[in-house]
Amino acid sequence: MLRFREIYEIWRRDNSLRQALREHRAMLDTTARMFRESVKSLRESDTGEIGIDIYHEDRMVNHHQREVRRKVLRYLAVTGGTDAVSGLTLASIVIDSERIGDYTKNITELAAAHPHKLTGGRYEDDLNRIEASIGDMFDRVASILASTDAEAARALIRDALWIRTRCDEILLELIKGMEASLSPGEAVAVALYVRYLKRIAAHLLNILSSVVNPFERIGYREEEEVP
Repeated sequence: MLRFREIYEIWRRDNSLRQALREHRAMLDTTARMFRESVKSLRESDTGEIGIDIYHEDRMVNHHQREVRRKVLRYLAVTGGTDAVSGLTLASIVIDSERIGDYTKNITELAAAHPHKLTGGRYEDDLNRIEASIGDMFDRVASILASTDAEAARALIRDALWIRTRCDEILLELIKGMEASLSPGEAVAVALYVRYLKRIAAHLLNILSSVVNPFERIGYREEEEVP
């Protein structure tokens, strides 16, 4: 089984995969910018205005994904499928990056539909913490992929698992009507927002899982080694 460090070296050595790797880094950079601007639009603006053209940015993410697929296909055709796992791994993780773009677009659409900047009632501190943690994850995921640091990947996965748990708790409490300070419309907006945040974090964790898992387990938790 190829370790991620070995896969990454194959990406760097082959011209097509090296170009594909740059395309994926551009996807991560673009989705990070989309995330920060969409959150600002929802949480700081009373009009839903946003500092970037989110739909143009999303089209660029989709373009990068297609380019990665094309370059991976070229690599597989030229090598006759030798070291196919390296190409398939890259093709797999770009799917998660593309989905992140979709969820940031959802946040922007929520901001446009919500009449004022969104506050979370008694969940405000939770939302601030989740937003900050996801913003940090974008930077750390890109760095970990470039360094192929499996221990750093494991540490970030452990550090970020609380996001899913807390998002689920908030959703359940909102469904049960346990936050009376929010109007029905606000409660729906917070519930949707929490769901989008959870999915963005989950897709970032899926990308990280490629550093610690074999190809068939990308997107899943790392299995403990059996002695």
